[in-house]
Amino acid sequence: MKKQLLLTSLSAVLALGLAACGNSNTAENSGEASNAGKASDAGAASGEKTKITYWTGDRHDAEFVKEKVAEFNETNTDGIEVELVVKGDDFDTALDLSFQTSDSPDVIRVKENTIGTFYKKEYLAPIDEYLSDDMKAKFPEMTDLNTFDGKRYSLPNYGTTMRLIYNKDLFAKAGVTNPPATLQELVDTAKKLTAAGKADGAYGFAQNFKSPTSALGRSARVIAEMSGFGGFGYDFKTARFDFSGFKPIIEAFKQIKDDGSMLPGVESLDIDPLRAQFAEGKIGMYLSYSSEPGVYSTQFPAKIDWAAAPAPTIDGKVKGASGFLGGQWLALSSKSKHKDAAWKFMEYMYSDQMLTSYQEKGFGISMVPSISATAKTPEVNGIEGFLPNQYDGVWPVYPSVAPEGMKSDDAFFKYMLNGGDLDATISDLNKRYNAALDDAIKNDGLKAEPDPSFDPAALAGKFAK
Repeated sequence: MKKQLLLTSLSAVLALGLAACGNSNTAENSGEASNAGKASDAGAASGEKTKITYWTGDRHDAEFVKEKVAEFNETNTDGIEVELVVKGDDFDTALDLSFQTSDSPDVIRVKENTIGTFYKKEYLAPIDEYLSDDMKAKFPEMTDLNTFDGKRYSLPNYGTTMRLIYNKDLFAKAGVTNPPATLQELVDTAKKLTAAGKADGAYGFAQNFKSPTSALGRSARVIAEMSGFGGFGYDFKTARFDFSGFKPIIEAFKQIKDDGSMLPGVESLDIDPLRAQFAEGKIGMYLSYSSEPGVYSTQFPAKIDWAAAPAPTIDGKVKGASGFLGGQWLALSSKSKHKDAAWKFMEYMYSDQMLTSYQEKGFGISMVPSISATAKTPEVNGIEGFLPNQYDGVWPVYPSVAPEGMKSDDAFFKYMLNGGDLDATISDLNKRYNAALDDAIKNDGLKAEPDPSFDPAALAGKFAK
C-alpha cells in the first residue's frame, strides 16, 4: 500500500509521547477559556450553563488536564462547563456503548490506533469549518492520522516513542551489564534478573496482560517493527496480513513465562499496577511508551534507578523502525448537541499557552513545529532514553479490519498461557484477517495496494538529532 506518510514539516520535530492508558473510570469536572471560533450554543446570556463532556483514556496527564479544565470552567465567558471523564483500558468499549445510547461525549481523545476506527464508525465530526487559515498552517495535516477523505478530524499535540524500560539496580545485582538486544538475550536476562531478585519478590519481566491488546501493542509491536515487520501483522509489500513475523516474539514471551521469569499474576495486571510494582523495584524489564518518565516523576515516584533503551530485535539486527505514534489528540463528537461550545474548549486546549506548558511540564514533546521551536525540553528523569534516535520512524497506516473470531493479541496470549500449535494459530489469523480485508475492500471501499518497493529500514532515523 503506497501510503508513506510525508512528514517533511516535522523533520526537525522531536516526537516523544507520554501517552499512557490507565486503569480507572472516574469523572471529574474541569476546564479553560477560548476566545475565537463560533459563538457557543446559547446559555451565557440567560445564566444557564452549556454542559459538555470530554472523555480521555490518558492517566499520565490527568491532573494537569483536570486543572486546566477547572480553569476553563471558571474563566470562560460563554457559559460553558466541561466535565472531564478519565477512563482506562475499557475506553473503546465504553465509547461504543455510549454511541448506542444518548450518553456519548462531546469531545473525544483519539489516538493513532483509534482515530481511523472511530472515523469509520461515524463517531467523529470534521472540524474544517472551525479552522482559521492560521490554524490550518500551524498544525500539520497527516493523511490517515488526523485527515480522512480530505477532511480534518483532529490536530496533533505530541508524539510517542517506544522503549525497553529496565531496573538498573536489579541489573547490577544480577551482574548484567547491558540491556538485551536480541530476543534470546531478553529471555536470558529475564532469567538472571529473576534469580537475583526473587528472594525479594522481584521478577525479570512483566507486561499488562489484563488487556492483551494493550500489552502486546507496547511490546510485541515495537520488536516486530524494529525487526522489519509491520507491527499489526500487515505486510505493506504485498498488501496482505501475515503474522508469521510474530512467531519468535511470542515464543520468547512464552519462554519467559514458562521459565518463571515473568511477574506472577500478569493475566490480571493493568498498566498502572505494573508501574507501581516497577517503581518499587519488583520488575526488571518491560516495554512501553514514552509516558514513563512523567509517570515515575509524579504518579509513582520511582524508588529505584531506572533507564530506557531501544527495544530488542529478533536477531539483534535492526531491519525496520520503532514506530512514532501521534498526529492527533482531541476530536469533536458527531453526536454532540453543542458542537460550537465543544470547539471552544478544543480551541483552548490547542492554544500556544496550553501546548507549550504541556511540553515544558514533561507530558510530551510537541509535534507542532511552532511549539517545538520555542518550548523548552522538559527536565524529567529518564526522558533522555526516549528522545528520538536513529531507529525511530513513522510507519504507514495499516488497514484496520474486523476479523471474525478471536483477535490476534488474544490468540497470541492464549498460546502464551496454554501452549498449542503456534503455526496453526498464525495460519488461522492470516486466513481470517485477509478474509476481513477482502470483505472491506469489496464492500466498504477500503483501499489496500501492494508496494513492492516498500523498505521498512528506510523509515528510520529521520527524527534523530
